[in-house]
Amino acid sequence: MQLTQKEVSLLKDMRNQEKLCIDKYSKYAAEAHDPQLRQLFDSIAGTERAHLDMLNQIEAGQSPRTSTATDPAPAFQAFYPTSQTPEKQADSYLCADLLSTEKHVSALYNTCVFEFTQNDLRKVLNRIQTDEQYHGEQLWKYMSVNSMYS
Repeated sequence: MQLTQKEVSLLKDMRNQEKLCIDKYSKYAAEAHDPQLRQLFDSIAGTERAHLDMLNQIEAGQSPRTSTATDPAPAFQAFYPTSQTPEKQADSYLCADLLSTEKHVSALYNTCVFEFTQNDLRKVLNRIQTDEQYHGEQLWKYMSVNSMYS
């Protein structure tokens, strides 16, 4: 499979973003105070690693297989009271930063879906974008349950 120069450049951008996501989720999992949030961050980091693997396969000239299955959304329980605590503020910051990151990454994939010329690769990128949007939804649900999103 031959990639255009533009596709190679976009692929590099996507790989860098996935690496950043993996680093952030892994680092933030260690910093989070709520055990549910640590588990969520670890889970999403694993999905981001799978995305990076898919992008590496594309770079190697392969067309990766994607799954249409999405892990069921966790049912978050409120961990924090409605009042502010230093721990809640810290976890809220981590969530807000990651939600912003997911929005950015999803927008990058949106561009790439339209820029790639091969239909099978567009489908892979669209699947990854769907995952990124789902990550944002999970973060939003956690934040909502814990009165962190307004």
